[in-house]
Amino acid sequence: MFTSVTLEWMDWLVGGLLQPVIIALLALLALAVWETGLALGERSGGIRRLEAAGSTASLARRARRRIDRADLLARVGPMLGLMGTLIPLGPGLAALGRGELDVLAQAVTVAFNTTVLGLLTGILGFLLGRLRRRWYDAAMERLEARA
Repeated sequence: MFTSVTLEWMDWLVGGLLQPVIIALLALLALAVWETGLALGERSGGIRRLEAAGSTASLARRARRRIDRADLLARVGPMLGLMGTLIPLGPGLAALGRGELDVLAQAVTVAFNTTVLGLLTGILGFLLGRLRRRWYDAAMERLEARA
């Protein structure tokens, strides 16, 4: 059905995705840490300052942007983690068939590491999204009650 050239091309393409996936995953993890710091600032007075300004539209705009970023982390992080899990397992299993256990061990290590980083990014994104929704909803309710 498939020619060996097609399969080799597909192997080359998928194998070439591992480095960009790992880099993107690390970048998302860095963004999750950054967003955690921003959320601490929001909680310790940032939202109250926006609320004191009295602009519902400004508060809603900021809430939407921050919650969207948290949702992006919650969704894309685990997807990249799964990609980082599956990509090295193909060559790792092929190496097992050849008896190259060191190659398999390296592939499984990369697979587990990317899984954990993807899940960590997703967890941070999920928690940030839930907390921000709660904080910004409460601030919007207080603003609307004052109006």
